[in-house]
Amino acid sequence: MHSDRLPPHDIDAEEAVNGSLLIDGRAIYEIATFLQPVDFYSEQNRWIYQSCISLYQRDEAINQITVAQELDREGKLEKCGGAAYLSHLISVVPTSLDIEHYARIVYRLSVMRQLISASDKISDIGYEADHDVSAALNRAEDVLFRLRRYGSMDFVHIKNVLDKYFEAPPAPDSEGYQPIPYVFSGLIGLDDFLGGFQRSDLIVIAGRPSMGKTSLALNIARYAAVEQSASIALFSLEMFRDTLVQRLLSSETGINSRRIRLGLNTEEEEGKIIEAIGKLSEAPIYIDDSPQLRVMEMRSKARRLHYEHGIDMVIVDYLQLLQGEGRNENRVQEISYISRSLKALARELNIPVIAISQLSRAVEWRASHVPQLSDLRDSGSIEQDADLVTFIYRDEAYYTEDEWRIQHPEEEYPREMADIIIAKHRNGPTGQVKVRFRHNLTRFENLAKAEPNLL
Repeated sequence: MHSDRLPPHDIDAEEAVNGSLLIDGRAIYEIATFLQPVDFYSEQNRWIYQSCISLYQRDEAINQITVAQELDREGKLEKCGGAAYLSHLISVVPTSLDIEHYARIVYRLSVMRQLISASDKISDIGYEADHDVSAALNRAEDVLFRLRRYGSMDFVHIKNVLDKYFEAPPAPDSEGYQPIPYVFSGLIGLDDFLGGFQRSDLIVIAGRPSMGKTSLALNIARYAAVEQSASIALFSLEMFRDTLVQRLLSSETGINSRRIRLGLNTEEEEGKIIEAIGKLSEAPIYIDDSPQLRVMEMRSKARRLHYEHGIDMVIVDYLQLLQGEGRNENRVQEISYISRSLKALARELNIPVIAISQLSRAVEWRASHVPQLSDLRDSGSIEQDADLVTFIYRDEAYYTEDEWRIQHPEEEYPREMADIIIAKHRNGPTGQVKVRFRHNLTRFENLAKAEPNLL
């Protein structure tokens, strides 16, 4: 129908983006989170931007020489117009200051082209549809949904989420940020054991479903941000930010999260919630709940947040939901790439990075359900890359009180008890710490005596 019309595009904007990168390669931090090579209309500009991305992924410098070498290595330098075209790109823009503006133009027009493509797909669905109108509509809606989700959400300060509940005080000013030496969990036994989470470490918190992995991560984020004023970047690929905040409010107030969600609060509880909102609103916690996130995109977002505000810890929930870059032959290789990238991020920003990880079903098949390092799902490289591997284990998740009494007649039923098992500790001993897990409050608590047991 529109074969005589050119798709929306702006070659000048594409050249301005690439020219800006050739002038200042660090400018890629500003655009790599949303702009992809496929967004370029011109093939030669797409190849040049892909070369910049490839250099960025390898943490190599981006400039006219390195980009030319990368294009030549791919056999595309002459197809792109050679060194002369790269020199032309540098002459297009005087500085890289406006790169995000140009990148947004390229991105917006890319979405318009995808909208045209989506309309063609929907048209095909209409022509191919049989009598099942509902199925056809669902397919059409899916096409538009995928387009609407193109790209990803960005960070949202926790205050903006809490504003939905009550009017919150303004967010704290990030000026004068100073990195803190160690980030603590607030669990005395664990902190005594580890001496805090070390900078540049990759920490893995692993467990089977419903063990409390996300709850422990939120406990750590809350304690570090509220009690230490540590800035936390939280990537939640599984839970919506409102759900995370409800959990934080439940943990902070001691009110069941279901009551908070349904608004079944007494006047006294309302007062506690208001007080908790005031406290959490001041906490420097930044939440990104993009459900589909590439690991490179996640690293770019963390870098940008670090440069803008300064961050003391990154938490990823959870590792297996991150996407690689589509170049890996299988899932094991993809997970290996992701775990290496998380470790590289920890070293680059010199902060602890906590990655929540699933465990394989092999745990369920053994007589003893206590996790082992071999249970880490999809790849042994997680164990290799991590500086610290912890497992959460609760007998209560596997045994009813009656079953426990039959098998352990001399022992008290471990109600609300959890073991945090330090299975790998690159800089110290392994062992385990007993804590209390208040499931209805999604909160881990100290025991009266929380001395760690060394292994």
